[in-house]
Amino acid sequence: MAIKALLFDVDGVLLDSSATHRRIWDAWSDMRGLDRDLVWSLTHARRPEDTIRDVAPGLDPATERKVLNQLMIKEGDAFPAAPGTVSLLDKLDQRPWALVTSGSRAPVHRRFQLASLPLPPVQIYGEDVQRSKPHPEGYLKAAELLLVDPSDCIVIEDAPHGITAGKAAGCTVVAVATTHPSHNLIKADACFPSLEEATPYLMTAISNGET
Repeated sequence: MAIKALLFDVDGVLLDSSATHRRIWDAWSDMRGLDRDLVWSLTHARRPEDTIRDVAPGLDPATERKVLNQLMIKEGDAFPAAPGTVSLLDKLDQRPWALVTSGSRAPVHRRFQLASLPLPPVQIYGEDVQRSKPHPEGYLKAAELLLVDPSDCIVIEDAPHGITAGKAAGCTVVAVATTHPSHNLIKADACFPSLEEATPYLMTAISNGET
């Protein structure tokens, strides 16, 4: 195995957005009379529309997405970079990497700008795929655009759905236990408490894969 590219999830991996997202989903759950914990448990690594279909099949996902967007606007888009993000992205230099997220392009761009984070040439968002995580489409698309075989990629994820997507794509998967306990991430090939602690492993892997 020669690792040639890193494929990053965004929320919970590069951005510390969990607390903000929890407030938004809790507020929406209260508005719709739904169980907060149940709704929250079905949000990670998924498009909001997919969560809405599961927890409130009688509601229109497009309409509810607009409600969630308004709640997000009230919260603002200043999400801090997760510990270790700036250092790791600096170390990557010209090595290939991509974003693969269930989030939307415009909000992610704003958050990266506010956090002073660079954006890679390859970015896959929820609106870019027909089937979101746990389906592997996003990771397969990123590898294709990077001209790299999926087996030569490491996926960095924080949620079980994302791990499933990365493994189904044929990638090596590294989990960071930032939003889920490590015992929920056992399907990953390796697991670290944080991105910062995963950095030596990731840099060694991608450096060894250079030709």
